[in-house]
Amino acid sequence: MAVSLAGKKILITGSTDGLGKLVARDLAKQNAIVLLHGRNREKGKIVLDELFRLTQNTGLKYYNGDYSSFDEVDKLCDDLLSDNDNIDILINNVGIGSGKSAGKGLELSKDGLELRLAVNYLSHVLLTEKIMDIINSGNGVIINVASIGQEPVDFSDLMLEKKYDGYFAYKRSKTALIMYTFDLAERLKEKGIKVNALHPASLMNTNMVLKDWGYTLSTVEEGADAVENLLFPAATGNYYDGMRKSKAISQAYDPEARYNLHEITWKLLSNHLK
Repeated sequence: MAVSLAGKKILITGSTDGLGKLVARDLAKQNAIVLLHGRNREKGKIVLDELFRLTQNTGLKYYNGDYSSFDEVDKLCDDLLSDNDNIDILINNVGIGSGKSAGKGLELSKDGLELRLAVNYLSHVLLTEKIMDIINSGNGVIINVASIGQEPVDFSDLMLEKKYDGYFAYKRSKTALIMYTFDLAERLKEKGIKVNALHPASLMNTNMVLKDWGYTLSTVEEGADAVENLLFPAATGNYYDGMRKSKAISQAYDPEARYNLHEITWKLLSNHLK
């Protein structure tokens, strides 16, 4: 028997487009309380109204915050903590692509850090850690949307100042997110919060993929099915390729590499994680 989502409070970051928006629609149809997030208030209001018309779910709410700015993520967390005393499921879905089509050089976040590492990894850590106290102990779930595209993190050139490539930066940021997933799963075992990462589907038909690659290999519906498969997971600390438990690259399982990443991460976020 399927577990009911009715009344479950679910935060989906990056839910005004693509994968996040479709998952939000699916969960709203099942009477979950869905907290939407985006970086454009006007677009967020449009999506909020659209999903209400489609689902008639009165438990929808929108929150704003640009993941390229730690200050904005701080404000987002403050808003979430002010409005909510519990979250059942957190889906960390925000992501920026490779910038492949733009052919740009090194891009920086508003905090002066390599943009993909900041958006696809560091800001996820910041939000997750800051709202950790309201994620339900005993039956909470965290899902980190990663990728099958993974590259080892080079700790000697973390910001890719020596040699920059947008696709490499993207893959490296997703490896970092998977490493964080494994560490967080261990930390939260005693609290009964399950944490998993996944590659939802390859080159889904999203605006981000079309902009970067110009073609697609799968649908956003396939990706949504994979995400929703982890809403009530039996296990924690795993990486999934779609619906199937899989293996990330070897660095993700290296204790020394994960320790180094943790130390660097907390140093970079030290002004925001007290």
